Amino acid sequence: MTTHVHIPKVGTLVAVWASLVVLTGVTTAVSYLELGWLNIVVALLIAVIKASLVVWIFMGVRFTTSLTKLFVVAGIVWLGILVLITFSDYSTRQWTYQAQPWSNGPGNGPATK
Repeated sequence: MTTHVHIPKVGTLVAVWASLVVLTGVTTAVSYLELGWLNIVVALLIAVIKASLVVWIFMGVRFTTSLTKLFVVAGIVWLGILVLITFSDYSTRQWTYQAQPWSNGPGNGPATK
């Protein structure tokens, strides 16, 4: 029994690497924009695209067995469940977090007064 191992072309790997670098720059650029609640949506969308490129091309899931693809999908579903549980916990909180500035210096916080 012979198994065929697919090795991606160097051009494909370089193109994916370049797109990952560009998407990292896009993520950084978008973080400076004031989009309100859409900031996290855009950042997560770019992260999903980058993760998909890594899994599909670098990890070679595109050329693996159906069982491996099933486990990849199961991992994505599990991650979605965890994000959903975290969001449901966060959205049911009765308080809003107010960040404290760190520029006051040590010993000048509300706990020392």
